[in-house]
Amino acid sequence: MPDAQLNQQSPMTISDARKLFPGVADQVYLDVSLNGLMPIPARDAVLAHLDKRVMGTAVKAELHAQAERVRGHVACLIGAEAEEVAITKNVSEGLNLFTSSLEWEPGDNVVFCPELEHPNNVFLWYNLRETKGVEIREIPPENGHIPVNRMVEAMDDRTRLTTVSHVTFSPGFITDVATLARESRARGVLTLVDSAQSVGSIQTDVKTLGVDAISLGTQKALLAFYGLGFLYIRKALAESMVPVHVARYGMDLGPDAHETAIGAGELNFKPGALRFELSNYNYMGLAAVEASLELIHTLGMDRIEPHVRGLASRLASGLLELGLPVAGGEPGPHLAQIVAVGESGGGRHYSADDPAMNLLHEHLTQNRIHLSIRRGVLRMSVGLYNNEEDIDRVVDLCREWMSRR
Repeated sequence: MPDAQLNQQSPMTISDARKLFPGVADQVYLDVSLNGLMPIPARDAVLAHLDKRVMGTAVKAELHAQAERVRGHVACLIGAEAEEVAITKNVSEGLNLFTSSLEWEPGDNVVFCPELEHPNNVFLWYNLRETKGVEIREIPPENGHIPVNRMVEAMDDRTRLTTVSHVTFSPGFITDVATLARESRARGVLTLVDSAQSVGSIQTDVKTLGVDAISLGTQKALLAFYGLGFLYIRKALAESMVPVHVARYGMDLGPDAHETAIGAGELNFKPGALRFELSNYNYMGLAAVEASLELIHTLGMDRIEPHVRGLASRLASGLLELGLPVAGGEPGPHLAQIVAVGESGGGRHYSADDPAMNLLHEHLTQNRIHLSIRRGVLRMSVGLYNNEEDIDRVVDLCREWMSRR
């Protein structure tokens, strides 16, 4: 159901929605980029699912119906058709299913910026280099940004695919995906997007962006569990591909065929991205994310995105006024829901090269601010459940810490 219709039916505000997240009561939770808080309706849906499993009253047809409802919610959220959305285990599985099912030739090349990608959108390309002879064209970042113009310049007639994160996991800037996709398509090049940090936080419409495939998970801004994801593939493209892994759920044996049916022993794939599905889903994860998606649709991305980006802008501005090194400087179009503080690229996963940043992290966590360190920066990421008081609390604590130095 479109966001506008749901908004008309519900007077719920984002302030109202905050009450559904008990996790905000005694802490400032700024870590949706690691995993988002789950709302009470998602917990209740999981408990109801577990009750049925405990009592032996779960019905497979009902579980499948729920899977199809969730598929529809995700399709609506990203502007896709339901047949273009496959249910996967996580972002990494989606990326691998798509890339390994393309017909690569030795000498084909892929263009990407590995320094700003999550490792799970890096290792698969190195594997293709070893197994298929694919050339890797690595583009260095520019001031923490993925340089789309440099990626376009690196393409030639053997470029098969470009891949980027819509929002990088660190330092968390928005990539100009639409421009990359447009320039790629003009050259006959596919565009694959890691949307782990974007869907649920910023508007993500696959048709507007013009991408060929995106992979996303449910543990971050979709406010549910690890171990569940979705893979969008443009329908015409999906139907030109043969999945590298096949199983019953990807086969079209007719609407009345049992899930154990084999049919005539032929590979009759389901339409679109459905052919990439394997077997039984993470039904408990689907129960949780259905409730969270209903909340997201009720609020509407036209309200959620301005809310989280507005709070991120408030946070970045407040920290800059204190003289802290905010990645990207003044808030602008690059800023999504993530504010990074420190020198990007330095340090380890859980610590920074700069001792001061480690001390600031310690001060914040001791005062019940939940955040992460990624690639040398303090990463604070805003969820729909945060409010201005949360942001001002963080700025006040940073001011307090700086006054003691």
